[in-house]
Amino acid sequence: MTQVIGIDLGGTAIKLGRFSAEGICHQSLTVPTPQPATPEAVLAAMVDAISQLNPVENAVKAIGIGTPGPADATGRIARVAINLKNWQNVPLADWLEAKTGLPTILANDANCAGLGEAWLGAGRHWKNLILLTLGTGVGGAVILDGKLFSGHQGAAGELGLITINPDGPECNSGNRGSLEQYVSVQAIRRETGLEPLELANLAKSGDAKAVEYWQNYGRYLGIGLASLIYVLTPEAIIIGGGISAGAEFFFPAVMAEIERRVLPSSREDLQLLVAELGNQAGMVGAAKLAWR
Repeated sequence: MTQVIGIDLGGTAIKLGRFSAEGICHQSLTVPTPQPATPEAVLAAMVDAISQLNPVENAVKAIGIGTPGPADATGRIARVAINLKNWQNVPLADWLEAKTGLPTILANDANCAGLGEAWLGAGRHWKNLILLTLGTGVGGAVILDGKLFSGHQGAAGELGLITINPDGPECNSGNRGSLEQYVSVQAIRRETGLEPLELANLAKSGDAKAVEYWQNYGRYLGIGLASLIYVLTPEAIIIGGGISAGAEFFFPAVMAEIERRVLPSSREDLQLLVAELGNQAGMVGAAKLAWR
């Protein structure tokens, strides 16, 4: 049976899974990301882990990798990798192909998470969807007609960097008032001094201030999504990342804002959903990438 390996490369862990074409994971493995995470050290750790996952009969035909940062348009080069040391234009696909003999393709980790949710997760019933991952930053992915849209140079889908307030807080991107500055974990910490889980627990216990915070939070997210809906008219919007655990407290405000700002013709039957694959989404999507 032909299979592929999907790899999610993160700052602290590397997750690998061996998948069949139907999306069944036959074996998975998590190894710590070497520290410091130089390209050479990460490559060695990956090659070792791949050899543990690739059975003797060599059923594996390809490798897909999600990296924490943009890949080039051809899916060969990790242009930058967040939280990894000395990653600038690393030809990771070439290196892995030389070491393993298996065709290899790369994509940004948020794009892989979107592909994963579209293949086996919350988005599996739709062909046009967007994913936002609400974490330390805000990542995104755009799936159009069942295919990942990565744009002219492979860097499309940075949904967290759209502007919602021209005079808002500065963003690492050089923008001001980007969506990320209002709905990321860092934004929540800056505004409240609390972690998202603490705020969700407070809201659960009926704390009025926490409930109000989440309603405001949902309003900002809805404002950002309104722009994206007008451009992309997705059938579904999937919200992942750690903050999605508190979705029950902000989803009603998100939908109210979307209904206020978006014409019915642009949001007909729109679904707002919580991601289903959790921290496996990147690995699953990387496998889907390899099947391509």
